[in-house]
Amino acid sequence: MTRTLNEVIKGLPLDQQQEIEAQATRLIEEEMTLRDLRKAHELTQERMAETLHISQDGVSRIEKRSDFLLSTLRSYVEAMGGKLRLIAEFPNRKPVMLSDFNSVNTNARRDRKAAPARTNSKQGGGRPKKKINSADVA
Repeated sequence: MTRTLNEVIKGLPLDQQQEIEAQATRLIEEEMTLRDLRKAHELTQERMAETLHISQDGVSRIEKRSDFLLSTLRSYVEAMGGKLRLIAEFPNRKPVMLSDFNSVNTNARRDRKAAPARTNSKQGGGRPKKKINSADVA
C-alpha cells in the first residue's frame, strides 16, 4: 500500500514531527524568491510599484527575472524596508561580506544621469549636429 509523506510523518513520534517541521521552516526562511519575500511582508505588486516609481508590470518582470543589476535588487529590497548585503562564500573560508557595492552603484547611477546623452553612430558619429539657419547660408 502506498502512503503519502504526510502519512509517514504522522506515524513518527511527536518530537521527530516537530523537528521535521522546524527544519522545514528554517529551509523555507533561508531561501525565498522576491515574490515570496514581498508576500511575506504583506505587500502587493501595486504598492511596490508605487514605492519604486514603476508600473505594476515592471514589478512583475523584476520578480520573474533571474539576472538583474545589483542596484535593481537593492532598490527592491529597500522598498520593503530592508537592506541588501552581499556575501561571498568560498571553500575552506568563512563567508565574506562585500562592502562598498552600494556606494559604487549609487555613484555610477549619478554619473550616468550627469553624462550627456549618446547619439546614434549613424547620426554623425556621436557628435551633436550643428543646426544651420537659412541666414547662415550665403
